[in-house]
Amino acid sequence: RYRKYILFIVKSLMHDLITTDLDLTAYLFQLTGEKKKTKAIDKELNPVWNEIIEFDLKGTPLDSSSFIDVVVKDYETIGKDNSELLRNTVVECERKKIPPFRALVVRRPIALMEKPPLYIYIYVCVCINLLTLLLVGEEEKGVDSDEDAGDVAEPGAPGVSPSGQPKKMVRTTRKRQRTLANKPQDFQIRIRVIEGRQLPGNNIKPVVKVSVCGQTHRTRIRRGNNPFFDEVFWFLMCPSDFVYNAYSLRADSLMGEFKVICGVSLTGHAITRKWLLLSDPDDSISGARGYLNVSMFIVGTGDEPPVEKRETNEEQDDIESNLLLPAGVALRWATLSLKIYRAEDMPQMDDAFAQTVKNIFGGTDDKKNLVDPFLEVSFAGKKIVEKNANPEWNQLIHLQSLLQSSVSHDPSEIIIICSSSGGEIEGRVILDTTESEVGFLPAFGPCYVNLYGSPREFTGLPDPYEDLNYGKGEGVAYRGRVLIELSTQLDDKTDKKVEDISNDDILVAQKYQRRRKYSLCAVFHSACMLQEPGEPIQFEVSIGNYGNKLDSTCKPLASTTQFSCAVFDGNHYYYLPWADSKPVVILTSFWEDISHRSDAVNIILYISDRLLPDLEGKPNLTALDIQIKNLRGKTMASVKEAAIRMREEAVDVRATMPDIEDWLERLQQITEEPQNSMPDVIIWMLRGEKRVAYARIPANQVLYSTHSEQAVGKYCGRMQSVFMQYPMDKNKGLKIPVQLRVNMWLGLSAHEKNFNSFAEGTFSVYAEMYENQAQVFGKWGTTGLVGRHKFSDLTGKVKLKQERFMPPRSWEWEGDWLIDPERCLLTEADAGHSEFTDEVYQNETRFPGGEWKPAAEPFTDVNGEKAQNPQEIECPPGWIWEDDWNFDSNRAVDEKGWEYGVTIPPDDKPRSWVAAEKMYHIHRRKRLVRPRRKISDTPTTEKKDIGDGWEYSSLIGWKFHRKERSSDTFRRRRWRRKMAPAERVGASAIFNLEGALVSPFIDEKGSKKDTAKLFGASTPTVFCRFDKSFIYHLRVYVYQAKNLLPMDKDSFSDPYVHVSFLHVSKTTEIVKSSLNPIWDQTLIFDDIEIYGDPQTIAHNPPSVVLEVYDNDQVGKDEPMGRCTCPPVVKLNPATPLTPKLLWFPITMKGRNAGEMLVAAELLLKDKVVYILTCHVFSPSTCFNLLQLKLNKNQKRWQLNEIANDDNLPLVPPRRSENLYMVPQGIRPVVQLTAVEILAWGLRNMKAYQLAAVSSPSLIVECGGQTVQTAIIKNIKKNPNFPGSVLFLKVLLPKDEIYTPPIVLKVIDHRPFGRKPVVGQCTINSLEEFRCDPYISTTEVAMSAKAPRDVVIDMGDRMPSPSKQDTVDWWSKFYASINEHEKCGPYLQKGYDTLTVFNTELEAVPEFRGLTDFCTTFKLQRGKTEDEDEDPSVVGEFKGSFRVYPLSDDPNVSDPPRQFRELPESCPQECLVRIYIIRCRDLQPKDNNGMCDPYIKISLGKKMIDDRDHYKPNTLNPEFGRVFELNGYIPQDKDLKISIYDYDLLSADEKVGETIIDLENRLLSRFGSHCGIPKSYCVSGVNQWRDQLKPSQILQNLARMRGTPAPQIADDGSFLSFGGREYTQMDITLLIEANKTIHPHLGPPKERICLHVLRRQGLVPEHVETRTLYSSYQPTLSQGKIQMWVEIFPKSLGIPGPLCDITPRKPKKYFLRVIVWNTTEVILDETSITGENMSDIYVKGWMPGMEEDKQKSDVHFRSLDGDGNFNWRFVFGFDYLPAEQLCMVSRKEHFWNLDKTEFRIPPKLIIQIWDNDKFSLDDYLGTVELDMLHLIPPAKTPEKCSLSMLTQTGKNLTPTSLFSQKSVRGWWPCAMEEDGKKILAGKVEMTLEVLEEKEAEERPAGKGRDEPNMNPKLDPPNRPDTSFLWFTNPCKTMKFIIWRRYKWLFIGLILLILVILEPAEIVFLCIFLYFPPPKILE
Repeated sequence: RYRKYILFIVKSLMHDLITTDLDLTAYLFQLTGEKKKTKAIDKELNPVWNEIIEFDLKGTPLDSSSFIDVVVKDYETIGKDNSELLRNTVVECERKKIPPFRALVVRRPIALMEKPPLYIYIYVCVCINLLTLLLVGEEEKGVDSDEDAGDVAEPGAPGVSPSGQPKKMVRTTRKRQRTLANKPQDFQIRIRVIEGRQLPGNNIKPVVKVSVCGQTHRTRIRRGNNPFFDEVFWFLMCPSDFVYNAYSLRADSLMGEFKVICGVSLTGHAITRKWLLLSDPDDSISGARGYLNVSMFIVGTGDEPPVEKRETNEEQDDIESNLLLPAGVALRWATLSLKIYRAEDMPQMDDAFAQTVKNIFGGTDDKKNLVDPFLEVSFAGKKIVEKNANPEWNQLIHLQSLLQSSVSHDPSEIIIICSSSGGEIEGRVILDTTESEVGFLPAFGPCYVNLYGSPREFTGLPDPYEDLNYGKGEGVAYRGRVLIELSTQLDDKTDKKVEDISNDDILVAQKYQRRRKYSLCAVFHSACMLQEPGEPIQFEVSIGNYGNKLDSTCKPLASTTQFSCAVFDGNHYYYLPWADSKPVVILTSFWEDISHRSDAVNIILYISDRLLPDLEGKPNLTALDIQIKNLRGKTMASVKEAAIRMREEAVDVRATMPDIEDWLERLQQITEEPQNSMPDVIIWMLRGEKRVAYARIPANQVLYSTHSEQAVGKYCGRMQSVFMQYPMDKNKGLKIPVQLRVNMWLGLSAHEKNFNSFAEGTFSVYAEMYENQAQVFGKWGTTGLVGRHKFSDLTGKVKLKQERFMPPRSWEWEGDWLIDPERCLLTEADAGHSEFTDEVYQNETRFPGGEWKPAAEPFTDVNGEKAQNPQEIECPPGWIWEDDWNFDSNRAVDEKGWEYGVTIPPDDKPRSWVAAEKMYHIHRRKRLVRPRRKISDTPTTEKKDIGDGWEYSSLIGWKFHRKERSSDTFRRRRWRRKMAPAERVGASAIFNLEGALVSPFIDEKGSKKDTAKLFGASTPTVFCRFDKSFIYHLRVYVYQAKNLLPMDKDSFSDPYVHVSFLHVSKTTEIVKSSLNPIWDQTLIFDDIEIYGDPQTIAHNPPSVVLEVYDNDQVGKDEPMGRCTCPPVVKLNPATPLTPKLLWFPITMKGRNAGEMLVAAELLLKDKVVYILTCHVFSPSTCFNLLQLKLNKNQKRWQLNEIANDDNLPLVPPRRSENLYMVPQGIRPVVQLTAVEILAWGLRNMKAYQLAAVSSPSLIVECGGQTVQTAIIKNIKKNPNFPGSVLFLKVLLPKDEIYTPPIVLKVIDHRPFGRKPVVGQCTINSLEEFRCDPYISTTEVAMSAKAPRDVVIDMGDRMPSPSKQDTVDWWSKFYASINEHEKCGPYLQKGYDTLTVFNTELEAVPEFRGLTDFCTTFKLQRGKTEDEDEDPSVVGEFKGSFRVYPLSDDPNVSDPPRQFRELPESCPQECLVRIYIIRCRDLQPKDNNGMCDPYIKISLGKKMIDDRDHYKPNTLNPEFGRVFELNGYIPQDKDLKISIYDYDLLSADEKVGETIIDLENRLLSRFGSHCGIPKSYCVSGVNQWRDQLKPSQILQNLARMRGTPAPQIADDGSFLSFGGREYTQMDITLLIEANKTIHPHLGPPKERICLHVLRRQGLVPEHVETRTLYSSYQPTLSQGKIQMWVEIFPKSLGIPGPLCDITPRKPKKYFLRVIVWNTTEVILDETSITGENMSDIYVKGWMPGMEEDKQKSDVHFRSLDGDGNFNWRFVFGFDYLPAEQLCMVSRKEHFWNLDKTEFRIPPKLIIQIWDNDKFSLDDYLGTVELDMLHLIPPAKTPEKCSLSMLTQTGKNLTPTSLFSQKSVRGWWPCAMEEDGKKILAGKVEMTLEVLEEKEAEERPAGKGRDEPNMNPKLDPPNRPDTSFLWFTNPCKTMKFIIWRRYKWLFIGLILLILVILEPAEIVFLCIFLYFPPPKILE
């Protein structure tokens, strides 16, 4: 569908004017700047025009930047109009103001240009007419513009019923683009320069230069103002077209330019035969500089370039309707003003090394913020750097740019980089200045933009994450922000780049900086999936600088959790054991109120029907806020309207999915908020003091809003799962650092009370400190503390005292200090394990050669630290010993378990150990191990076990444990004091916890120390305690996976799955050697303890994370991808809700890695006793039940378990002791299914491990069943399998989505029993192979069997064509492609046409890829090493499958088999004929943009090299070649046709190749080995070429299909086949009725058989168009080749005759031009006597044949512009009448070896010149005549005018000179002067075209040379004044001097006669009469 916009302006009337003659001019400024005028009104002060002015918008809708400029001028007959009379008025053309089919009346005052101004009024009526054109036969396409999607058709409009309802549902959404590839792709850009028109200049030599992506190509130099180029340029990957005027002695001069931005948004990625308006790049308002007709294609992977068709009347192309305007013509100057106010939160950038040294030597800390920021602005390639140490810049930066005044614009960005003076980047942000679809100018702010980059820690070492500051990856930390404002002024230029902002603007910006207090609460519910335990872990939450523990500019906040040690989950991962005390983080921060922006974003994300929030009354509202609101409103309205229309009219759900996806995409696009001044919430995971992983959460997702429920952030007060990631993770998320379950709430402090409704649990706030002691000489005390204080923080470095602790404001102490040990840090090594091995090393020592004795420390750990005696180690509660203490024999030890070593000073223990004892060994050790097993979960954290609360460690900083050991030297215990709110009640009181709890104190020396550290270390700790936990039961049903990545070298993997859910995980079994494993396993997680309301869990359950790993015998298991599955939550296990198995995508490093079929259900085991149940029991019973619930005693747990275990689903069936299957009801319903396998053979198998595959067999796996073929004994002799049909009975799911794939494995049987897998293939979908076995099918192959004694008698197999027959095969070809002007009388003779396919034969849908007998499957091999590489193909499997259900009743017999009649599998010898017709659009290979193509064909080991018949310098060669090859099929099944570029000195380059599978063509039932023609002919160009006659083919077809043989009458009058009867009369009426009966037809019997055959869907006689590909760019087309192939098995007899496809040769023609006269020629010279004159001669040539340029003799001294010549030009040229083009062959340069052929239109250029002897001749004028569309000449010179050149198609009718043969008359010659065409003269000529034979019969010479005849040219009758004065002095005296000065001479003679005496006169007369002899001599 195409839309055409036409703008009407109706000029009505004006009043109160003061002038007399008025006209009105209207300009439409959108794309063209078009100007149109009204008529002039004479002598009227109140003119009324009533005119309609149309502006064709050419399909582009108006936007808000378009306007109409109306100017009233005083009309002047002589001179320019008075344009300063009236001031312009502007009518804005906004769509909302001017709807389609309606009018807008504007009454605007126009001010006079006088002082004081006098106002008058003008009425202008503006309307838009929208014409919708539906092209018949084309696919309906959506409108590309978003605005168009929202248009509503008005009643009465075309295509709309009177009621206003559309007649037919029309899609108004945009056409969805296909999914873009995630890998780099190759692209081709093809530019075809066709011709130029109206290029400025005189006698120019234009050349086109095309520049694309740094590559430049030039066309050949042409002549004239309308040159014809027709050259194609190929570029590998924004093009710019230039037209230059070529000069040989100086630099080329640019005539015009057109710039195009390359993109794929164009329809079909192509611009076909469009006219480009050339313009001067330095002067965009100078107007057009000519036109250039081009075609441009962007070809990507999978794209097919559109086929260009030459129009029949191309000369009459409407340039205006096919015009593309360059960006420069419609650009307007604009100034982007960027106001930069200030920056804040800049991080430390300078190295603080010197300051650190100063502090070490006792210096004071001056607290300097070590940063010197400056700002760098980059826009459109220009950079402006402004340095200033003061972060308040208050500067204005002007950026000049050209903006388009249309809705689509070039993407421009402003890049702002904030750096320090040392050059380090602090942060980077990009502002997109592209105008949006509503058309507003670029605007932004005033608003803060946030900078993100690397972490804020800065040291003297290189920053490993420095690239993040340059935008290379997602920033992981907040690095400050900058307050900026952007505005745009049109038509405004300034010379200043940087200036200061005025004070008024600074004051205006103050209102945008008002801060509001925000409160943030984050409750961490779980942290799981930790990779390794390591050091203790804590989490930090920050928003901006608030909460960053390393930032000292903000108040200390409770922004970090407590350190916790990870615990093993019993299977694979670790988790943090927070139990019922969940850590809480509290932040308060100050930001601008941007709720009006975040609310809009959240509402759109919610996809609500509510209106957008009202922006009125917001003090910090910017211009961009208003524009974005309009954009969102229009988009939402259009989506709503389309949804309403879809609901009323849609009938197919699947058909609506593209529209719905498009709506979703559009809504997601408008959710982006550019003015988001609130930074993201950043969560860091710290291991010790090192930042390990991070997560960024947009603030709007957790922001609370009072506007509406939908405006609340998606995760505000809701649980969310956060997968943290490593900074700059090169593995792209292959491993997860940790998975968090966190509940966050962010809101204004004024809304804190609303937090109470979101909070769960009870918040507890504590102040804490640690008491430290050391053991010295067996006593515990503070004496041995080194670097530690008696009371300190967790690190022990900050000194604390109890009396210095003060509660925050509004808080008070609740109770006294208590000892409360940290359980999360007291995790033992066996925590989380069900089996554990204790180890102790027994150590002995000796002197060299002495006795072994116990060492000083007889028992140690692996690090040599002191350990307990094994006999003293007790078994922990809940564990039992499995064995006694024994030495570890799985090590390099001797028979008693000892290993020996030698110490090397200064070490006190050996570094290496050996198993054999030597005399020099002085140390030995033995590893003693004792396994134990866990038998019960014994609580170990009860209050009664606390004791004195000490935690022990061997050394300071080591891991702590609960029980004291003999090796411990350090201990500590935690003191806590609880706080409670003094005033406020509820959870929101925690937001008042600001600042530190400890006031600064003075030490003994009287100085303040560690104040900053004290503030950061003494913040309160907050916990969310849950009084009750709930026990859940989880079942994960892992059924199968498909399309996994091969991770092993055998092309398979050994996959298993880690299933993780919160703090528990389990692993499935390992499936060996499979990419489509079926686990069929249920993983049961019993007694999962989860804290929180079950209803919350039901609405937002934690996801089950499934990670696929490949099991390796050696090395670590490799990850293969990850997927997540939300479980179905059932709070009542008895609920009849069954989870459904679904496919979930597996991703690995951001790309697809397969799919997994899985389901999960989470069941609540606890039965929650609510008060509503009390009516069942007595009050005392209810009280007892509540007591049981609250006390959590043992009886309650037993009661609930007993009560609920009965409601749990039944235990699934077991496959083994601990392996459960997927239960019935969840697992797919299966059915007994038959799978028939046609294993035909293997092809093109590549070597494996340097050895060829020789004896392969095939293994087929499906649904757990396997079948194997017989072995191919010798694949080289016969690659087909013996016994080709296999059969499988397998249970397959009824539902297709659950069907497992078919896996093919090819194994090679090698010596010594080796059977390696040499190739594999997975067939995912079985849908295409399903069939009904009881329906007879025709899916059988055409057999090559035939009687051996068949004799085909077709007479002479190669008859010579009749001389009277003027048609050839090319006539048939052109008639078939509807180029009837080239086929001659072919169709009139009644001949048949063939079918020309625009694609490969196997790609034609009717023939199903020619795989009806067997399909080709690609075999792959190897491990996926590189994620960007596709798997390598190592061979092909030929075969097919039939899948159909079987009955479960054993008494029902099986259906008939599907593969019955099979052809012979032995190799067949065949004759292959290849007909190569021509190539199109080949990729150039030479530097001149051309190619020298030739053909190379290979079949098996045979090859034909046609290098001698290459076609020089062409991209569209016509070969017309036929080749014959003999080969054996299937060994030689692949026919490779390659096109090479001929090179003389270097190796020939391959242009491209195509491969044809001959085996598929031979075996296909469609008869593709030889096409079926439309008629049976025994001679002529359509002679039958098949080996079998139609009757024999029909009999074979009946036998193959299992139908009765056809009954044919001997005379061919009757035929019965397939239940139908045919007669010869039917054929005559249907086929031959409208055709001329030619004498080449065969007997009627064969003709009627052929008629029946053509109704069987067989391949017709055809030409296929194949795409050429190269290995360099395997996905891009390198050109097209048109050809066909015929295959003749030699067992069927002699093949038919060859077809002659030799290309046509051009005919020789002669053009005779007789120049008779000229008149009104410009007189360019002035004679010595002052007369205007010209020495005229005429020059002529045909374009492309400039070397045959001819010119006439000179008509000297033409004083009146007339010239007489009688001169003949004779031009010989080669002409192709069928193509109406001249064939020109010439060498472009003298060094070229071959001539280049050009095909150009036949034209004649005639020029008039002025002859000069001592200078260059002067050009006077020219006329260009197209011989195909000849301008009719004028009969007399008076009727000859310049309008004849411009009125073509109106008053004059062009005719072809080839049909008219001869024409005589006058033609005008034009010359350009001051940019306008002027008449330079008129020339009278006779034009005559003759064929070569006619020219020989009627000879004529050039000029007036002999033979001067036909007609005879007499010398011209020129006036006597026509001579060259230099060579004729007497004539010069007579005709120049005497005529000019004769009276002067007569006067002189008379004067002399008067002066002289009579005697002197006589003497003079005698002297003149009788001169002396010497003088005479």
